[in-house]
Amino acid sequence: MKQIASFSVNHDKLTPGIYTSRIDGDITTYDIRMRVPNQPPFLDQAALHTIEHLFATIARNSRFADSIIYFGPMGCRTGFYLLVRNLPPVKAITLIQETFRQIADWTGEIPGAKRQECGNYKEHDLAGAVKEAQKFLPVIADWTPKKLIYKK
Repeated sequence: MKQIASFSVNHDKLTPGIYTSRIDGDITTYDIRMRVPNQPPFLDQAALHTIEHLFATIARNSRFADSIIYFGPMGCRTGFYLLVRNLPPVKAITLIQETFRQIADWTGEIPGAKRQECGNYKEHDLAGAVKEAQKFLPVIADWTPKKLIYKK
């Protein structure tokens, strides 16, 4: 079988940050890499789950809402994928920075975390999600479109 694009990236050279994973017509997939691959500790599952809920809700309620296609975790627990439509790279970076800032400051209820709303509603960690967002913000604070390219 043909190797998919995300598996062709040299994970030994990946560092935390934001990268353009692929572009398919008007849809761009961003790799939001919060951890160095293959170097524990990985993102805690409960914190990862909470970041997913918070980011998806915040982004879909932002001024960029019409461009959001999908936000979800990587199975390797090193980050997330964000798919957007017709959103220039500088605005995608702004969206990611602003959303992680809101997660870092979040004190309210976790959106969609009730039994009727979530398939694993008991596995959330708001304090862990806030801490992860606070750690990631300095990494992406000065991110630019030039930094979106994977290191070879």
